[in-house]
Amino acid sequence: MNLIPDFIHRRVAHRPNLLKIFDNIGWLFFDKILRIGVGLVVGVWIARYLGPEQFGQFNFAAAFVGLFGAIAGLGLQGIVVRDIVRDPACKEETLGTAAVLQFIGGLLTYGLILGTIFWLRPDDALAKTLVAILGSTMLFKASQVAIYWFESQVLSKYIVWVQNGTVLVFAAIKVVLILNNAPLTSFAWAIMAEALIVALLMLVLLGLRGPKLRQLRFTLSRSKELLADSWPLLLSGIAIMIYMKIDQIMLGQMVGDEAVGIYSAAVRISEVWYFVPMGLVASVFPTILRAREVNYQAYIGKIQLLYDGLVLFSFSVALTMSFLGEWLVHILFGSDYSASADILVVHTWTGVFVAMGVARGRWLIAENLQHFSHWYILAGMIVNIVGNYLLIPIYEGVGAGVAALFAQITATIIVPYVIRETRVSSIMLVSALHPYQWFIFVRKAHSELYRDAGTP
Repeated sequence: MNLIPDFIHRRVAHRPNLLKIFDNIGWLFFDKILRIGVGLVVGVWIARYLGPEQFGQFNFAAAFVGLFGAIAGLGLQGIVVRDIVRDPACKEETLGTAAVLQFIGGLLTYGLILGTIFWLRPDDALAKTLVAILGSTMLFKASQVAIYWFESQVLSKYIVWVQNGTVLVFAAIKVVLILNNAPLTSFAWAIMAEALIVALLMLVLLGLRGPKLRQLRFTLSRSKELLADSWPLLLSGIAIMIYMKIDQIMLGQMVGDEAVGIYSAAVRISEVWYFVPMGLVASVFPTILRAREVNYQAYIGKIQLLYDGLVLFSFSVALTMSFLGEWLVHILFGSDYSASADILVVHTWTGVFVAMGVARGRWLIAENLQHFSHWYILAGMIVNIVGNYLLIPIYEGVGAGVAALFAQITATIIVPYVIRETRVSSIMLVSALHPYQWFIFVRKAHSELYRDAGTP
């Protein structure tokens, strides 16, 4: 199945590396567009069916579980992918060790989730039930190693097959639940079952298309090496999840679950396009890493080009959503969620800095500077918590949106500039905000497609 448009395929057919990148991007975009498109339609239907209060209860539980998700992942994804690319001969040991570590991390995380929700909301039986069901997905984290393997091989189409098929099946199940007036907890069970099926299928696919499962092995020495490299990313991941999810948690605790429902509707629209920078970066960065070994200046130029393109795209999306926010909320969610429009106009601008952070995160791994990331992520987390504490009592959801925006700016631009070793990344990211850099990006991207020879 060829997902590359013919006019692009003709231009890059003689360049297999670039063709592979476009093919991988095509599969990632097909995956995300289908999943997000279906997810948005079904999610909006669920939101209308449940109403702001129950939708808020559900999203509070999901955000609460997501708050702990980074702990189960242990910050291993980028490290495992990097190590497989650098040392393919040790792939069985790397994948096996990562799987065991993530299973243990998921088990400990699930216990932590249950203990915390029972402490935070001791008298809220519904919240405890929802969190217990959704939190059980942490037990399936070991299957993530299959995704790491296919990402390292730039073979995202296998991930697409599994995830899209499962999404479509469970989207239909959720529609059936709506039509049968199912209770709120039924939707939580559906999400848990979906995660379980995806985990099992990914492991089966890994055994068929990658290293055999029986060949994967765990070693204590390799676990120490992985954790030694990943712990800064683990801390950063925890901080990221806190300042990505804490707004919904604090809204629920300080205002109420209905405010969470209103805010979640805005965030669902605001974040619907985040798959674009994630997919682009995941596809092009293995090639950028290889360029670093050949010509460092060319590598820096490719990094700047990536920054320019992501900022141009994300700025355009944010500007469009700012003008169409009220119309989008009314069309998708209805009048019950009209208060979401003002939140959307503010929150959508965080996407510009999210896109920057996605690309810069891979640069940190390439330069082996990931140990600095926890400082500026920690600063962003603190800004978000303090901002929510000060602004939510006054402006409710809009205040949470403002706090999220300033937290992203702090973590992406301000604090990395203060640190000497990562200052260059902030300078490059700020320069990407200049319209002249967008012109350069368009010109270079156009000429890249029309090159007659060479490799990317």
